[in-house]
Amino acid sequence: MRSLPEADPGVPDIRSPLRYLWWNARRQTPSLLAGIGFATLWWLVQALMPAVLGKGIDAVTAKDSRALVLWASILFGLGLLQAFTGIMRHRMAVYNWLAAAYRTVQVTARQAARLGATLPKRLSTGEVVSVGNSDIAHIGSSMDILLRGVGSVVAIVTVTVILISTSLPLGLLVLFGVPLMAVAVGPLLKPLHRRQARQRELTGDLSTRAADIVAGLRVLRGIGGEQVFAGRYRDGSQQVRRAGVRVAGVESVLEGAQIVLPGLLIAVVTGIGASFAVDGKIPTGQLVSFYLYAVFLIGPLRTLTEMADKLTKGHVAAGRVIRILSMEPDLTGGTGSSAGGVLRDSYSGVTLQPGWLTAVAANAPEDAIAIADRLGRYAEGDVMFGATDLSLLPMEEVRARIVVADNGARLFTGPLRDELDVRGTASDEEVWQALQAACAEDIVEALPDGLSSMVAEAGREFSGGQQQRLRLVRALLADPEVLILVEPTSAVDAHTEARIAERLAKARAGRTTMVCTTSPLVLDRTDHVLYVEGGRVLAEGTHRQLLDDSPAYAATVTRGEG
Repeated sequence: MRSLPEADPGVPDIRSPLRYLWWNARRQTPSLLAGIGFATLWWLVQALMPAVLGKGIDAVTAKDSRALVLWASILFGLGLLQAFTGIMRHRMAVYNWLAAAYRTVQVTARQAARLGATLPKRLSTGEVVSVGNSDIAHIGSSMDILLRGVGSVVAIVTVTVILISTSLPLGLLVLFGVPLMAVAVGPLLKPLHRRQARQRELTGDLSTRAADIVAGLRVLRGIGGEQVFAGRYRDGSQQVRRAGVRVAGVESVLEGAQIVLPGLLIAVVTGIGASFAVDGKIPTGQLVSFYLYAVFLIGPLRTLTEMADKLTKGHVAAGRVIRILSMEPDLTGGTGSSAGGVLRDSYSGVTLQPGWLTAVAANAPEDAIAIADRLGRYAEGDVMFGATDLSLLPMEEVRARIVVADNGARLFTGPLRDELDVRGTASDEEVWQALQAACAEDIVEALPDGLSSMVAEAGREFSGGQQQRLRLVRALLADPEVLILVEPTSAVDAHTEARIAERLAKARAGRTTMVCTTSPLVLDRTDHVLYVEGGRVLAEGTHRQLLDDSPAYAATVTRGEG
């Protein structure tokens, strides 16, 4: 079996949910056709067995030993063929399910990386989680059911032809009875899917609330609010439970209809066939065949209902997936190029000279953050990178050359070394140099497996100061042309802050670095300081020069003391 997922999932067709499903089917056409072939043959073998068994019974009735051996051999051969095709059908069904599901995972993950910060602005955490938990499964199931669904249609047609050729009334009964049963269960599908959509919506909201509670648990405990939010979560979970019960109610009616309706058809076919046998119109073997055909038809009929259900679910799921795939980032890049050089924000006047360690001290922290966002192309702005407008550069190039590291960044689950060296290119020596620059060696040394230790979700096993230092290590190992750090030492003690400031200058020697901070310990170790007030540069120079020449700067960095 081929490995999954594919190296390149391709470009999805997102013009409509149906087109997306059709694109998925085209991407796996060989395996899909192979699976349909095996499923069709699997159903056909089962459809022929009642006829062969009827012939065998007639041979027993006629005391024809040679005919009995012949039909018994044919039945044995059909059994072997059914076993083989059943195994291959299931194998291909699993493969097609996985192929469609993983392909959807690939394209949505790729789109999530492309959207970046845009995705959480447009969709809640619960909505994204629901896409990953349920929608990809429905899309996989929509491919899987095609195998048995197409085969069941062929089986029903085959049985109908056999019955018509044997007994016209029975054949016509099956011919018209099957569509009527399919139509009869159709009205149940719409309320089922409506209730499923409501349950999914509530589940997504509950997942979002759970994520919020877990992320803010420390704060909730600090203010005594955990019981309040636990009660709200309890109420939300009860709503999900009630929605699930409503879904189960419709599903139970649907399941019952799938048994009762074919059962009625079986009873009618068997009753008419029995009357024909009593009248001598058909032999005993054919009566047994008719009964077995009626029983056999339950499977294909249930499969048709299942196919309608799963294709509808797949269509709805594809609609939610293409909602994500059709989103565009808030900011896009161009096709230009730049040799680098001075990075300048025209609105604020902040200018980063190549190779300098520059500090931006703002009397309002949000001004420094806004400047960092514009320089890193996370917000619109008139920014020049050398002689090129930053907005004209491809976004991939901007992200590779300019890294903005703030305290909103998270550590991810996995081996610590992998989470620090996100590009996977750093040597052990470079990793330890970055750890030393960020004063984070003690963190690694305290771990049982050092750099091989596993990081828990969002690095929750580390304190705020430890997380901040590890994020700084990750930023240093990225080794970008321009590194912008937003308050990189706000959660550490003064002694550690002084050491980080001194080591940062050495670690970034010769490369452009900007630090947004009002800490005198950091400011005193930079090459150049820009004082920002009202979003614009009001003064610049060294830290000590500004302390003497700018009272506003002095008041900002000393918190009005002295």
